[in-house]
Amino acid sequence: MNKAYIFILGGTSTITLSIFLFVLAPRVQIIDVNEKGISAQEPYSEIELKGRQTYMENGCIYCHSQQVRDPSVGADKYFGWGRPSKPSDYIHDEPHLLGTMRTGPDLSNIGSRQPSKDWHHLHFYNPRILVKWSIMPRFSFLYEEISSNESPAENAIRVPGEESQWIIPSQEAEALVAYMLSLRRDRDPEAVQKESKQ
Repeated sequence: MNKAYIFILGGTSTITLSIFLFVLAPRVQIIDVNEKGISAQEPYSEIELKGRQTYMENGCIYCHSQQVRDPSVGADKYFGWGRPSKPSDYIHDEPHLLGTMRTGPDLSNIGSRQPSKDWHHLHFYNPRILVKWSIMPRFSFLYEEISSNESPAENAIRVPGEESQWIIPSQEAEALVAYMLSLRRDRDPEAVQKESKQ
């Protein structure tokens, strides 16, 4: 009983240190990021926000992450996924779509790595057209399939390997691709800040 004060002091110190490390320190870091307001990513446009909603509704977050890990804790750099993510990359995100699974590749920089709209449309229509070993499900319900010898519409895309097979993206598909192309978190926020000052 005479050493109870050591137990009380130790417990109080542990709780105080935990609160500081896991509550106060992260809040200070986030306040600093929000005050600077510097992000490698521009705010989303209306169509990109619709595409982001389609991304969430179709469960893309269950197989794809949007956070590039530091080289000291993973091989993301060697996969060519870009620079490690920073807190300021997510200023414009609500809710955050970081994801935890890596069934598919990380998408935080997909707009830079794959800037072709047609590639994304074909990939959503049938991923195995472009990546034979892909296990990603088809999202062909976002497209109208048309058989024709000539392009049936201005935004029609010819299906590779099929002479008269075309797909026409729905508004949801167009928005989803716009969101994918907007994901360009490969620029360094500090470099963006220096550019904005010049």
